[in-house]
Amino acid sequence: MIRHRRTASAAAALALGAVATAVLGFAAPASAHVTVNPQEATQGGYGRFAFRVPNESDTASTTKLEVVLPENAPVGSVSTMPVPGWTVAVEKRKVDPPVEVHGSQLSEVVSKLTWTASGNAGVKPGEFQEFPVSMGPLPQVETMVFKALQTYSDGNVQRWIEEPLPGGEEPESPAPVLALTAAPPSTAPTGTAAPQADDDDDDAESDGAATGLAVAGLVAGVGGLVLGGLAFARTRRAPTSRE
Repeated sequence: MIRHRRTASAAAALALGAVATAVLGFAAPASAHVTVNPQEATQGGYGRFAFRVPNESDTASTTKLEVVLPENAPVGSVSTMPVPGWTVAVEKRKVDPPVEVHGSQLSEVVSKLTWTASGNAGVKPGEFQEFPVSMGPLPQVETMVFKALQTYSDGNVQRWIEEPLPGGEEPESPAPVLALTAAPPSTAPTGTAAPQADDDDDDAESDGAATGLAVAGLVAGVGGLVLGGLAFARTRRAPTSRE
């Protein structure tokens, strides 16, 4: 009886282990692909984004990352941040119609970025590396799909190039995706400043009237002092009568 219970428990444990292995084995590759962070931004704005590259190999290092910018969503301004131990090459392409950036019409935009490790700077097993990029103004599209190629020191290349599936399921080798939302509409002025301006005018008129009255009073006082002085002087010069 005891042996039967032990056998049943062992069988249940093996079954659970098999299920866990199947689930984890399926989920692990999907969680280790190249991504862009943050994954959401606003159309027409600028942003700092980082392409995050985890290393999936147990024996080789990641030595190169190639990121292709989408052709249907050109970006006028693209700049990279230095990554220690890595060099970056920038490729451009012609666009028609031109892309407007701060009033200037650009007929050429960045099409591809390639980071290459030098020396021992590759992304080693169990590590990840981020490659920052500043981009803008972001195009008027719902999503930007960046196809990426990850090259290992043993010559293997992982192609993260599959676009999102219509049903929402994640493909086997998904490309980094940036979701773009429309900018909120700007609010119009409420017009509450005009009454304040009228109040300021009334206050100014009141202050001006008070100042005028004060000046008039000062002039009248000075005039009274002058007249009083003249009268005093006359009485001193008048002859006194003799008895």
